[in-house]
Formats: sequence, structure tokens, C-alpha cells
Amino acid sequence: MEVALLCLLFIPYLVIRYYFIDHDTPAEKDLARFAKGIRLIKSRQYDDALLYFDKAVKENPKSAIALAMRGKCHLMQDNPYSALYDITQALALDNTFAESYLDRGMAFYTLGHYQESFLEFDKGVWFTRGQDPNAYRWRALSRIQLQQIQQAENDLRRAVNLGDENSVYLLRQPPFTRAVPSR
Repeated sequence: MEVALLCLLFIPYLVIRYYFIDHDTPAEKDLARFAKGIRLIKSRQYDDALLYFDKAVKENPKSAIALAMRGKCHLMQDNPYSALYDITQALALDNTFAESYLDRGMAFYTLGHYQESFLEFDKGVWFTRGQDPNAYRWRALSRIQLQQIQQAENDLRRAVNLGDENSVYLLRQPPFTRAVPSR
């Protein structure tokens, strides 16, 4: 009898607890907290964004989002080594932020480390559940450098199916164009 009474009391406790607990992840909270800096990145004001996120990292050294965004700023300012450092630190704190894998892959690609960039873009495709055409396009670019032309073409076609116009342009370039025999 006491067990049944405890079960009946436990169910309302769980319901009340569910409605009063904060369900946002730390990454979601950080995205909201650093919205100003993210807007700076989206408007391509990378110098101001770098200053913003540099300060944010000093104030929140355990924030994966702040580190990842500072890494993105470094990447956009052609500083791939600093970008790799920041993004690697961000991924050590939160390895589920898909954009970090794409940025890290771009840094490796810029440095000419195509195998490493391919692996990062592959993770980016996986973490975006195949819904980001940029991940497919960048993975295709890495595959071209690795001489995996057929797989690169498949990736570009997937990106086109997701609406990526840059991939359409790449598919019209060598090595994907077929030579037309002259008469």
C-alpha cells in the first residue's frame, strides 16, 4: 500500500520537476549570450568580432561557443594556426557543435592538410545529419585534392540537391566536365 502511495506521489513530482527545470544546453545559452558577437561575424566585421570574442573567452574560458567563434574570426582573417588552436579547444569542451568541424576542416584545407580536412568535413556532414550543403561541398573539395573524383562528384551532387549554387559551378569545372571530341 505504501509503495502505491509513493508511486502516486512520485509521478506529480516528476511532472512538476520537468516543467521547472531549465532545458537549454550550455551551448544554447552561450549562443544567446554571445548573439552580439555572432551578428558581427555574420555582418563580416571580423576585427570587431575578434575583439568581442577575445574578451568573451577571457571572461568565460570554458565556453566552447566563445572559443569556436574566436577561431572562426581567426580563420576569416587568414590565421589558420590560431583558428585551429581555438577550434580544437572548443571541440575539447563540446564536441557536438557541427560548425566547429567545418571551420577546423577549412583551416586544415588552407594549410594543405587535405586528409585531415576531409576527416573534419566528414564529421561535419555527420553532425549536421547531411543537411548542410557547405559540408558536402568542402568535403568534395578535399576529395578532389585526394584524387577521389567520383566520390567528390557525388558529394557535389548532394550539395546541389540541398540548394548549393557554388556546387553547381564546381560541377561545371574540370575534372567533372567531359571533353567533347572534336569532329
